[in-house]
Amino acid sequence: MIEKLLQLAIDRDASDLHLSVGRAPVLRIAGRLRTVNAPPLTAEQTQQMMTEITPQKRQEELREVGSADFSFAFKKKGRFRVSCFKQKGMMGLALRLIPSKALTFEQIGLPESLKPVISRSRGLFLVTGPTGSGKTTTLNTIIDYLNSNYDYHIITIEDPIEFYHEHKKSLVSQREIGTDVPSFAEGLRRAFRQDPDVILVGEMRDLETTRAALTAAETGHLVFGTLHTSGAASTIVRVIDQFPPDEQDRIRIQLSVSLLAVVSQALIPTVDRKSRVAAFEIMYMTHAIANLIRENKTNRLNDEIFKGRSQGMISLDECLFSLYTSGKIAREDMLERAMNPQAILNKFTGENG
Repeated sequence: MIEKLLQLAIDRDASDLHLSVGRAPVLRIAGRLRTVNAPPLTAEQTQQMMTEITPQKRQEELREVGSADFSFAFKKKGRFRVSCFKQKGMMGLALRLIPSKALTFEQIGLPESLKPVISRSRGLFLVTGPTGSGKTTTLNTIIDYLNSNYDYHIITIEDPIEFYHEHKKSLVSQREIGTDVPSFAEGLRRAFRQDPDVILVGEMRDLETTRAALTAAETGHLVFGTLHTSGAASTIVRVIDQFPPDEQDRIRIQLSVSLLAVVSQALIPTVDRKSRVAAFEIMYMTHAIANLIRENKTNRLNDEIFKGRSQGMISLDECLFSLYTSGKIAREDMLERAMNPQAILNKFTGENG
């Protein structure tokens, strides 16, 4: 049964497959949940499907803490990231289909102006957005670009490894949390002794990891990291707020020196609801933005992003408005995802009245 469902997810171009007792399997297609035409799953069926795809070590983790995450290859047809979890004493599974190959900048809508920034020899580059916003896809595209064009040693620290990068012009070492290294922070500490040029941190989820990432960026490495934040300004605030108050002034200075860019993104359903398109907010470090960060004036960052359009910067709301006016997304989706819906409405009214 599990093989048929995995194949169905691939055939239907689903992003996710959900398996839960008492309901038929569910696919997420273009952001919407779609129920498979099949009988409701039994507890025995979900347990059996979990057993068929889950490594023994992860099954032990599941028994001990109630959930486990891993990734696996389905024949040669695709890779899935899996989260197994207990709910109501029974088994539930959420499986995300990972693209079989890295996409290009053009395919995911990333501007060419990013390429010189990610080609810098040192600094911190943050990709942010809510769960399911395509952060991993964006980072895979960036790593593949570097792998194809530069002779770097690239170290990735991931939970779990989703996309397997082959060695191209670069040497790529991929380390998985729980299998190769116990934590992101430990992986970062060890990376310093492994002669890296580029370090990817799957998630800057705690103070220890964020501190290590900032140190790596400051000491001559190109560091990529992710945060579950929306918008460049809130990302800066989130990074600084992780630190104790007596350290925050120093961290602001450290960020103003080491930060290269923040790319914040969201996935929006297309007008026909058959696919999704990425909306981006892009902030590059400039002297003005560095000063605002040092002076704790993050509330003015959005104004600087607006002023930086000639340098390739764009706010999320501007990107959403552009996607709407070009006919790619619906008006209601534009307003739902906007940081300032009223401002977009005012702009819409002004350009049409």
